Amino acid sequence: MSFSLEIMDTTLRDGEQTSGVAFAIQEKASIARFLLTEVGVDRLEVASARVSSGEYEAVKQIVNWAKQSGFINKIEVLGFLDNGQSIQWIEEVGAKVINLLAKGSYKHVTLQLGKTPEQHIKDIKANIAMAKEKGFDVNLYLEDWSNGMIHSKEYVFLLMDELQNLGIKRFMLPDTLGILTPETTESFVKEMIVRYPNLHFDFHSHNDYDLAVANVHAAIKAGVRGVHTTVNGLGERAGNAPLTSVLAVIHDHLKIKTNLKEEKLYQISKLVETYSGVRIPNNKPLIGDNVFTQCAGVHADGDSKNNLYFNDLLPERFGRSREYALGKTSGKANIRKNLEALGIKLNDDELKKVTQKIIELGDKKQIVTQEELPYIVSDVLKHEQQEQRIEMVNYSLSLNHGLRPTATVKIKIDGKDYEQTAVGDGQYDAFTKALWKIYSSLNKPKPELIDYAVSIPPGGQTDALVHTTITWNFNGNIFKTHGLDADQTEAAIKATEKMLNYINN
Repeated sequence: MSFSLEIMDTTLRDGEQTSGVAFAIQEKASIARFLLTEVGVDRLEVASARVSSGEYEAVKQIVNWAKQSGFINKIEVLGFLDNGQSIQWIEEVGAKVINLLAKGSYKHVTLQLGKTPEQHIKDIKANIAMAKEKGFDVNLYLEDWSNGMIHSKEYVFLLMDELQNLGIKRFMLPDTLGILTPETTESFVKEMIVRYPNLHFDFHSHNDYDLAVANVHAAIKAGVRGVHTTVNGLGERAGNAPLTSVLAVIHDHLKIKTNLKEEKLYQISKLVETYSGVRIPNNKPLIGDNVFTQCAGVHADGDSKNNLYFNDLLPERFGRSREYALGKTSGKANIRKNLEALGIKLNDDELKKVTQKIIELGDKKQIVTQEELPYIVSDVLKHEQQEQRIEMVNYSLSLNHGLRPTATVKIKIDGKDYEQTAVGDGQYDAFTKALWKIYSSLNKPKPELIDYAVSIPPGGQTDALVHTTITWNFNGNIFKTHGLDADQTEAAIKATEKMLNYINN
């Protein structure tokens, strides 16, 4: 396809109708600036007229900036058929484009407005005349157009026949309730274009059946000249067509060039996520945290062999990078790719041991992060040569409100089991007291704990691996042992087990 296609983003109008979302004035202004100057959208619907004093100030600020920056004709405001009150409001804020909201179905006209089609057409014409007199460019929404085409097509055509020669710049066709399929979308849009070939039509989709992006694709195939999106798919109920997915479909499946910059999409998505408070799902196409992460080892192996698991959605296009998850499904290929990213080289034997450790940790926590990998490598390679004369067979730790922690410890020393129970001031303290009971019964010397340090990798979350380093003094020899686990106390116990084997060798 070679025609020019407009992308109109309505995050600041329709997107703000998401339940619980209300952008502050500065937030609306910064989103508008980013969408126009960085992302490069063709048009921006920023508000509904007469909503609130805060909306008035936000639109005024956006319009003032747009005038200075040469974007004023890209700023659009939704107006209503209210005898010119919306037109006056939009004139006062300084905008130049009004999107009038008319009724695109017979039911909406008769049941919501309580008017005849002829009365409604008269109202539309009167408001268009007022807007034209003020020098506005006028676009017209046909609200509930999809239901109109299904149940009252004759009304839709009556409306269009009466309005087609009034100088309306764009007729905007909303699937207001998200009821269309790709087949009905393409059929209805094509019918409009064939009947009115000289008019510009936009398509505005909603996602109630999760078909918004597919319907946009169908509308473009039918010849529509503009489509509406929101960042992250914000909007009433199930939301609107998300800007990111729509743009990928346009570029990759329809082979249409646009003015939008793909590499800026992730930034605007995260900005809107922050301002709206609506989290992006981890599996949201293009912008979710996990969508460029390979988990299965076979996929990482395939990527190493001529990118067998790549498609056209390369993360670099969207300002992102491919990652290889570390967990119990990881193979050596996943781990090797993460090590390469960190500049760490291991031989095959070392890589095998690190892989086994990650699989073991993966049973305790879902994902091991790249930041945690150096801790694991260090833990495995520093201690894997040590002979295991002492083994932690079992232990039970209890923590109860109002009672001192209790630990029962069972260890194996040179093949023989020993068990003791003790209380302490904390779980690890109770563990060591039980351990030293065993050592006292065997007349074995015990070391002195000098320092106990806990750290997590940079950027770690509450499920991050805990790296515990304990400094010991044994017969004047000061040394450190390390433990790594998803649980802090277990990490300390692992460091203690390494200490016991160190002093017994």
